[in-house]
Amino acid sequence: MNAADVAPDGQQARFPHELMYAAAQQYYMEDATQGDIAKRLGVSRATVSRLLTEARRQGIVEIKVHRPAELTEGPLADEVAQALGLRRVYLVPKVSGPALGPWLAPGVSRALAAVGLESGDVVLVSSGTTVYECAREGLGQFPGVTIAPAVGGQEEPQPWFQTNETTRILAERVGGVPAYLYAPALPGPELFYSLQHEPSVRKVMDLWAHAKCAIVGVGSPPLMRQMVPALMPRDAESLRHAVGDVCMRVYDRDGAPVTYPGSERLVAAKPEELRRIPAVIAVAVGAEKVLSIVAGARGGYFNQLVTDTPTAEGLVAAAHQL
Repeated sequence: MNAADVAPDGQQARFPHELMYAAAQQYYMEDATQGDIAKRLGVSRATVSRLLTEARRQGIVEIKVHRPAELTEGPLADEVAQALGLRRVYLVPKVSGPALGPWLAPGVSRALAAVGLESGDVVLVSSGTTVYECAREGLGQFPGVTIAPAVGGQEEPQPWFQTNETTRILAERVGGVPAYLYAPALPGPELFYSLQHEPSVRKVMDLWAHAKCAIVGVGSPPLMRQMVPALMPRDAESLRHAVGDVCMRVYDRDGAPVTYPGSERLVAAKPEELRRIPAVIAVAVGAEKVLSIVAGARGGYFNQLVTDTPTAEGLVAAAHQL
């Protein structure tokens, strides 16, 4: 085997270097289509795709993606932070497609990096699709950090309603240590009382007072959702005034708490506990979340936000109108 046919990682090259270079040169420098390149090189279009992939793997092609300044320290992020009274806002490009995680995770990663997490620190996570999807992405490495639920599990079978599952995934991805909460979000009266004295549950609940960071989703108005959590009764009159929730703690348009039958038994971090956490990073996107985000910020449920640019523009407009 010729030395030229060995990739930098020590593996044998799948294609001759000159063929990979020719394909890459035409595709990236001459804007040729893969179909055109296939005709010129006398190979199939699928082979051209593999040539380009192999060229990137071997370092023949290097791709750099530069984050536009307006998505980091730009005026829009600052304007949202000022309008909502937040410490920091992290923007990502317009989210599109059904999966939110790949779009929002870079913003969450930047927010986590700025917290300065060290081994032994505690990071809380809420339930919800957005936090669950972000946990599945690469958010950085934080060895020795404890990951714990900020709310108990729910009756719904979907994994994003089970905070222990989100905790497990995030701890695995960042190299942290999971702390599981074996309790439902809304237990019955007798179980709620006993849980207060259950050592394993009490241990996790005590972490809420010592957390350095929390990653939370922002729920849209409960009665406007396609799927309302079973613990929230649709016929509760008080929920008509609810515009959102954080960690299942429901609030109105002024950020004031909204109660409903059984809410006094919620196994979830309380608003005052969230306010004591140095960095509470809310992750939310979409026009239907604008009022929920504004009200949540007013109530002090979070002090940082990760969202996309269209939502950010909607937040600025809404903050001036409300």
